[in-house]
Amino acid sequence: MSNRSPSRFHITLRGTPQRPAWTRLAILAATWLLSLLLAGWLAARFASPDAGGLRERLRQSERTAAAQRADIEELRQRQATLEASDKISRAANTEVQASLAERDEEIAGLRADVAFYERLVGATSQRKGLNAHSVEFSTEAAGTWHYSVVLTQNLNRGAISQGQMRFSVEGVKDGKLATVTWDELHQRREVPGQAYSFRYFQRLDGSVMLPKDFTPQRVRVSLAGSGGSATQTFDWKLAGSGRGE
Repeated sequence: MSNRSPSRFHITLRGTPQRPAWTRLAILAATWLLSLLLAGWLAARFASPDAGGLRERLRQSERTAAAQRADIEELRQRQATLEASDKISRAANTEVQASLAERDEEIAGLRADVAFYERLVGATSQRKGLNAHSVEFSTEAAGTWHYSVVLTQNLNRGAISQGQMRFSVEGVKDGKLATVTWDELHQRREVPGQAYSFRYFQRLDGSVMLPKDFTPQRVRVSLAGSGGSATQTFDWKLAGSGRGE
């Protein structure tokens, strides 16, 4: 068997050349950038129409909200106006009701005066000269007494009776008889009498003050004037009850 001499040539297998690390990083960065660009393009391509619609709906919603706020403000102003108008109407209605009550009271008083006048000057009425027809007293909030004295005359029809009226109150004070004069009733000195001037009748009103611990029993009314003079006495139980005599 022949011996072969060793060959001078050797076959060495070489792989793919190795790239540096920075090249791989650059490739990765480029790939990532391209993916971002692709995502952005896709978003712009497919999402932009929907985003535009959303923006339009947002603007429409803002316009609607603004209109609704304007409507709410207008309704608030209307409500304030209506409330103010309602207050004015209620105040006016209260005033009208009070005025109507006053007119009703005046009408009732006038009707009573007419009825009284008809009785006074009627064909069957008794003829009398100047006199005090009735006296009424009623208490007031201030502690005073309101008086109402009705004077009449139908003896001389057509004549005008003029003069002054005074009265005094007789009663008991500290267990003794006492008289409260016209001046004392007004708590002043030299008080003039209350003037009257009428053809058939007149009502005289005013307020007086009675002393403390004084028990009234009678009222003495004095009239003096062109139509003559007269003095009449009324029981306080009737006058003080508001019914007169």
